[in-house]
Amino acid sequence: MNLSKPILCLSIVSCIQGGDVEWPVNGGPNNIRYSPLTQITRENVGLLKMAWTYDSHDAFKDSEMQSNPIVVDGVLYATTPKLRVVALDAATGHEIWSFDPAGGSVAQRRYRHRGVTVFQDRVFFTYRNFLFALNRKTGKPIPSFGSEGRIDLREGLDRPVEKMSVSASSPGVIFEDMLIMGSTVPETLPGSPGFIRAFDTKSGKLRWVFRTIPRPGEFGYDTWSKESYKISGGANAWAGLSVDAKLGMVFAATGSASFDFYGANRIGDNLFANCVLALDARTGRRIWHFQGIKHDVWDLDFPAAPSLVTVTRNGQKVEAVAQITKTGYVYVLDRKTGKPLFPVKYRKVPASNVDGEMLSLTQPYPVKPPPFTRQVFTEDMITNRTPEAHAAVLEKFRGVDSNGVYTPPSLRGTMLFPGTDGGGEWGGAAFDPDTGLLYVNSNEQPWIIRLVTHDTKSLYKNNCGSCHGDDLKGAPPTFPSLVDIGRRRAREELASIIREGTGRMPASTILAAT
Repeated sequence: MNLSKPILCLSIVSCIQGGDVEWPVNGGPNNIRYSPLTQITRENVGLLKMAWTYDSHDAFKDSEMQSNPIVVDGVLYATTPKLRVVALDAATGHEIWSFDPAGGSVAQRRYRHRGVTVFQDRVFFTYRNFLFALNRKTGKPIPSFGSEGRIDLREGLDRPVEKMSVSASSPGVIFEDMLIMGSTVPETLPGSPGFIRAFDTKSGKLRWVFRTIPRPGEFGYDTWSKESYKISGGANAWAGLSVDAKLGMVFAATGSASFDFYGANRIGDNLFANCVLALDARTGRRIWHFQGIKHDVWDLDFPAAPSLVTVTRNGQKVEAVAQITKTGYVYVLDRKTGKPLFPVKYRKVPASNVDGEMLSLTQPYPVKPPPFTRQVFTEDMITNRTPEAHAAVLEKFRGVDSNGVYTPPSLRGTMLFPGTDGGGEWGGAAFDPDTGLLYVNSNEQPWIIRLVTHDTKSLYKNNCGSCHGDDLKGAPPTFPSLVDIGRRRAREELASIIREGTGRMPASTILAAT
């Protein structure tokens, strides 16, 4: 839900009594976005009337708010576009409390945030590099958690705190007395590692950590260059986690390693980037993993937390994990072992002609289910809206390589399809346990990427140019224009934005200092 618009609550007057009215976790139990409620049906949906609205008054044009409000014990909890946390009476929309982690001092800018975690007497949420614990009744930070109610997510990652940018756009999950967290980290170098961590819900102390970029002696270390663990970043579970409390397992779907489109400094398959991971929820020990992309140079990170589903095989119920992808495939894995329930073929893919780059010789292709997007952008797919539009796109298309999902990035230019924002996205899949059907929002968004030689003299080109362009015009609204930015924003405000990050742009204390 985008809270740059009011929260809406609808009700059917004759159907407001009884049933389970809670939505206790982000994405719903098992991350399948399913509710057993039967009050609203095809027959009565037309009778819905407005019950109440709540306006956060945080609206601004460039909001990227993605909060999924949750409801526990009759109270709705959510985050707003300016990252205030609000608690509302779910029956009336009346605001019970509001907490502003910035004290109202931060200028308007884009935030990407997906909500909160509620457990016992507290509400957990992230703001920039901090994880807060708030009192459920008052909305005030709990002093006994970390330092005065918060902990710094940059700490405990084996690298200098002041050189890292770590936050979390997706809320953590609860197992027993632990809050288990993924993270959001930059996609550039030097990067911040996307370790998965469990924190004590009372004290905030670290209980365990799983290093997604292994150190020497750890499983998977030999799938990277020897020094990768010191500088590489990413391999982060930015889309959230899923928990099977009965099995005592937590499941993660990780992102690509940084830098996203060139990997000469991380030669190898790069475990545990682009993996579905099953960990022992009590200890963080790896139980199994499945890697969907080896040595990713296409930014094809898994875009959503795993869905915990139950399927029927040979007349028997099998607990499984369904993982959607940006490539338009769905992997269905045995929940206990990680073994694919449908055949996966490893097929040869093109090699890179870029100096220093060594791609994997093969990549996995699920045989079933069939992809939910097209896999190659071809000439017959080019727009015919007008002859001029067709000719312009055709000229662009013929100037790049387009040979399917694994067409290597090049200096000439590469068509990525269904694209880095294609296939399934962060909203994830929905699963109906009654019918066994998995629902996926399918996207096709062709991208053209082109590698350029490194400019050792320009801070802008090396750190900003890939998104905002050499001409500063960007690609709004995803990458806003920087033309005349000095006239539109004060120097202090620009330094603050660079230091703290905004939208897709990671924080950079080094650039802010220059």
